[in-house]
Amino acid sequence: MKVYIEPIGRLINEFSKLPGVGAKTAQRFAYKVINMSETEAKGFAEAIISAKKNVHYCKVCGNFSEGEICDVCKVRSSDTICVVKEPKDVIAIEKLNEYNGVYHVLHGTISPLDGIGPDDINIKGLLARIAEAGGSVKEVIMATNPDVEGEATAMYITNLIKPLGIKVSRLAHGLPIGTDLEYADEVSLARAFVDRKTL
Repeated sequence: MKVYIEPIGRLINEFSKLPGVGAKTAQRFAYKVINMSETEAKGFAEAIISAKKNVHYCKVCGNFSEGEICDVCKVRSSDTICVVKEPKDVIAIEKLNEYNGVYHVLHGTISPLDGIGPDDINIKGLLARIAEAGGSVKEVIMATNPDVEGEATAMYITNLIKPLGIKVSRLAHGLPIGTDLEYADEVSLARAFVDRKTL
């Protein structure tokens, strides 16, 4: 005998594919959806479809965008570029209201154990942006996570950029080692940003 009827089992299975969602949480999410009104359920489904259809990567920096170019790249000076691992890190930094430059999203970090090398992340895009800027980039801030992969990526990129005569800085370690930017408290992240150091 099946534990769940097919529609519930399918819904639980789909929720369990999300990161950090175990079997019990997936089950709770599924029951919540089933208990929604039809209008709420349609709104939920439409939000997922709309996000999938309308959210793209900015062709300049790689951040989430509704158009070809994100709002940050449209309005800010590109003399300072903050390099992050994922688009969610941009959101974490933007919440601080401490930074007025642009971003560059790598979409990963160098991790030889996982088979991820420099060519597998968006490093070439960063170098192309710097070259196209024709000397207007004054500083590159390395804001990758303070873990082994984040540090290795920061050092690799630093070694490529420093010979160009551009200042390269790293967020100060007000952030505990192993912490993802997404989960850092705002005070620690703000302090790390203000106290960043030149590499």
